[in-house]
Amino acid sequence: MNNLMSQEKGLPTSAASRLDRLTATVKNMRGWRRSGLAFVAGAVGALAFAPFYLAPLLVVAFCVLVVLLDGIAVGEKPVRTALITGWWFGFGHFLVGLYWVALSFLVQAEEFAWMAPFAMFGVPAFIAVFPGMATAVAIYFWRNHWSRVLIFAASWSILEYARGHVLTGLPWNLAGQALAGTAVGAQSAAVYGVYGLSLIVVVLAASPAMWLGGGFELRRQLQGVVYSIAGFSVLFLFGAIRLAAPDPGVHENVLLRVVQPNIPQREKIDPALWGRNFARHVALSRGPFPPDTQVFVIWPENSAPLVDEVTGALQTLSAELPKSAILVAGSVRRENGGDGRDRYFNSIAVIPETPIGRRAVAHYDKHHLVPFGEYLPMQGVLRAAGLAQLAPFQDGFTAGAGPKTFRLGGPSFSPLICYEAVFPGALYPRGDRPDWLVTVTNDAWFGDSSGPRQHLDQARLRSIESGLPMARAANTGISAVIDPKGRYLSRLPLYTEGRITLPLPKPLSPTVYARFGDVVYYFLILGLFVAAYSVRSRNRQAGT
Repeated sequence: MNNLMSQEKGLPTSAASRLDRLTATVKNMRGWRRSGLAFVAGAVGALAFAPFYLAPLLVVAFCVLVVLLDGIAVGEKPVRTALITGWWFGFGHFLVGLYWVALSFLVQAEEFAWMAPFAMFGVPAFIAVFPGMATAVAIYFWRNHWSRVLIFAASWSILEYARGHVLTGLPWNLAGQALAGTAVGAQSAAVYGVYGLSLIVVVLAASPAMWLGGGFELRRQLQGVVYSIAGFSVLFLFGAIRLAAPDPGVHENVLLRVVQPNIPQREKIDPALWGRNFARHVALSRGPFPPDTQVFVIWPENSAPLVDEVTGALQTLSAELPKSAILVAGSVRRENGGDGRDRYFNSIAVIPETPIGRRAVAHYDKHHLVPFGEYLPMQGVLRAAGLAQLAPFQDGFTAGAGPKTFRLGGPSFSPLICYEAVFPGALYPRGDRPDWLVTVTNDAWFGDSSGPRQHLDQARLRSIESGLPMARAANTGISAVIDPKGRYLSRLPLYTEGRITLPLPKPLSPTVYARFGDVVYYFLILGLFVAAYSVRSRNRQAGT
């Protein structure tokens, strides 16, 4: 390696010298300065996501982290130090990216406000363990060679994948989501999913650090920047070509009506206002519709609690909605658990017109519940400590059986409720692919923050990955109809009352990701490790 470096060195330009000095300063940081810089770099990298979309800052963040690891690799206790440094990077990253989680505890501030600081700092502190583990794994294999970037990216990606699956999983703001601000940047997720996209993004974002700190001439030091720009250009070129391909069109005589009532969260959860809220949904759902047209009317999460039990609710729907309309409404379902206690489900009720009037002929129960929001983990222990879930039931919600596909005579659909849309590859039952997706959500808990915008980006990624169009109804926004390539056909902004009425787009043929799931991603990970070690092996044999 030293011989190679001496061959590459030339008389450095002043720019190269300044870059070397800056890199050396970062590399030689110790103690709180190193941890502080890691925290700042992670926080800056979070600005790559919605609503800022400053994607180049993710490049800056990862390059700083790689250079910090270069210094750690030659110091004492490198694995322990890398773990701490990665944790500080992750803590800054998720503190800025997920601060809005704490806002949900302020909706009922008199009861839950004391928990907000724990959510704001505790959630990032816990999730930061994954970046810490990623840097600890990477440093174990670290070498003073450009291939260290490949090892770093693979380690980071593996721990992102673990973050999306361990315990209940939280695959929020994966690196690939930084490209979801536009459909064109995220199209390759149709091949390898968001985990594969994230892996590629980390490789490209860290590439400018490949030859930093080696005393190379400026041209050599900037070669990694060229690779990064070229790689991102290829991603966007692929996206542009895919978007330019012919679209499958729309279903004839099938309309979507997506309702956004814009009800403040305090009013939405007040039982005394459920009748008024129900009436607002009904008013936004009325026709007119063309004759001989099947209509899917979609209401947001929890828009019609206990609709099967409320006196007169189904009769009102029969009187107000067109006969051809199938209502897909976020609801709360109650059933007796057999032990004398009621169980509650965060549910979707499918309510068509039948010969005996409107009836909920099918339900979908949310199966991936939000910890502390919809249920309390380790309920006995945490309840004794004074904690409670936000759901207004003693035992929280009960998890449903899993994904479903509904077939009611028209185009089939699979429903998702809120948080479930952040999990790739879990949209519908295996082997039972629908024609479109329905997502109902209520982001009013999080106010006018980054959260609802980041959530929408995740919905876009699910459509790109699956090749399925999606209708997304959100209580206070952002509601949208998304085509099977992830383009927004129509959107309603935050805090706007309104509705979207559009023809239902047809799906694409199953994408590579829809067919094979994360298999392509697994091969990419394997390929990075093989590439890194084959390059190092050749260099050792050449004596460089």
